[in-house]
This record gives sequence, structure tokens and C-alpha cells, in this order.
Amino acid sequence: MCLSALVLVLLMQRRENKDKPAHQYDAFVSYNANDEGWVLGELLPKLEDEQGWRLCLHHRDFQPGKPIMENITDAIYGSRKTICVVSRDYLESEWCSREIQVASFRLFDEQKDVLILVFLEDIPMQQLSPYYRMRRLLKRQTYLSWSRADTHPNLFWEKLRQALKTQEHPMGEHILLTVEDGPPGERPDQ
Repeated sequence: MCLSALVLVLLMQRRENKDKPAHQYDAFVSYNANDEGWVLGELLPKLEDEQGWRLCLHHRDFQPGKPIMENITDAIYGSRKTICVVSRDYLESEWCSREIQVASFRLFDEQKDVLILVFLEDIPMQQLSPYYRMRRLLKRQTYLSWSRADTHPNLFWEKLRQALKTQEHPMGEHILLTVEDGPPGERPDQ
């Protein structure tokens, strides 16, 4: 069975399993191991320690011995939101690709605002062109840019808090998350 078929089977089983608690976490954080310093040094202290959110991190919260795809699926569906911490390393990671695939499936299946994109660095659109799913998400979702938050870090954290706070509105009812506009061609949404 190919991986895409396996992912779909896991997702369908997850949808049918109504016995599990709906949301154990406020957000699952999808990130590349090379970006772990930012996640543990910036994101985790701000969101968990200061703001009181309950985050799901793979190195800390995945169940040992359980197949990785089941852990990913359970983490995404067991969280109100998924935060994808996007970098060039993220885009090259097979596991990150699978995580955003499952999160995207949930987003389109439930038609609810359950995905938050945080770009750690500016990534030109031509570099995103091989990542069709990511480009499609950027056209429908708002996002946050850490690289542009250097002059307004408090605004970045406030926008992220607002994104986590929002209920699972039907798609289309979004708050504006972009911290500030960049020059054309440098923003992921252009």
C-alpha cells in the first residue's frame, strides 16, 4: 500500500473513531528538527509558559511504540489547531510534508479554520512552486512571518494568540494575521 493510501486509511479511521476526546491540545506544532531551537526557545516559552496554551510537540508528546503516522494523525485531530513552522528545511522534510498533508486534509475535510502558518524566513514564491499544496494553502489562509516581526515582536505574538484563540470558524472567516507586508515577490502570498 502506498503512503498516500495509508494516510487516507488512517484519516478515515480517525474520523470514524468517536471515542477519543476531541481536543487534548490547543495546537500541534509541526516543525523541522533544524528549527527546534526557535520552537523550544521562542514559541514554547511564549505560548505555554506566558500565555497558558497546551501544545503538542512530537519529541515530548508522541506515544512511544505507536506508528509515526498514527501519532501524527492523532496529534493533528487531537488538537484544536495545527501550527506549521515553515522554513526551507521544513519544505525539504518528508515528515513535515506528511504532517502538512494531514493538516490540509483536515482543513479541507472539516472546512474549519484549523491551520496556522508561521514562516520563519522569507521564501520566494518560485521556491514554493514545487510545493503545490503549500501554495494553495497560502492563497486561502493568512499567515504570520517571524522574519518580519523583528520590529514588532509583540504584535507577532498577539496575532498568534488571536489565531489560537479563534474558534474553528468555517473557512473564509479569518482574522488578518500578516504582521506587515513585504516587497512584492518576497511575500509567500504573492
